Amino acid sequence: MKTHQYLTSGILESYLLGIVSDKEKEEVERVLATDADVLAELNELETEMEQFFLRNAVPPPPGVRANILERLGETGLKKQASNPYSHFAREPEPPKPNYVDVEVSDTHIRVHKYWRPAFIAVFVLSKIFLVLGLYYYFKSNSLEQEITRLKAATEQTASQPKNRTE
Repeated sequence: MKTHQYLTSGILESYLLGIVSDKEKEEVERVLATDADVLAELNELETEMEQFFLRNAVPPPPGVRANILERLGETGLKKQASNPYSHFAREPEPPKPNYVDVEVSDTHIRVHKYWRPAFIAVFVLSKIFLVLGLYYYFKSNSLEQEITRLKAATEQTASQPKNRTE
C-alpha cells in the first residue's frame, strides 16, 4: 500500500484506538518500522487525540479521590508514596482481576417498596388464571365426552329398526 493511501485509509486511527485485528496490528507495526512518514503521522495523530481527550475530559466528583484512597488502604498509599509521579508515566497497567470479591451477609432480595404490590398482584392473577384454565379444561373435556356419548346413543337408536304397529 502506498504511503498516502495508508495515511488516508484510517488504519492509524483504528490502531491508536486499539480496534484493529492482530493481523492489521502486525502490518501497522511493520510499516511503522520502515516508513518515517507514517511514524510521524502516527505521533501527530496521537498528540491530537490526546489533546482532544484532555479538552473534553469530564472531571470526577470531588469526593471520588478520597473514596478511592480510602478503599486502597495502606498498600495503595505506600505504592503512591514510593513513586509520586506514577500518574505521568506511561507504564502498562497491571492486569485486573476478572472478578470482584463481595461479601454478603443478607440472604434476602431487596426490592423497591412500590414493586411489592405489583409482584403480589401478578402472583394472585397467575393463580386465578391457573384455576380458571383448569376449570375450563375439565369442563370442555366433560362436554366432549357427553357429545361423544350422545352421538353414540343417536347412532344406536338410528340403527335399530322401528316397530310400527298399525
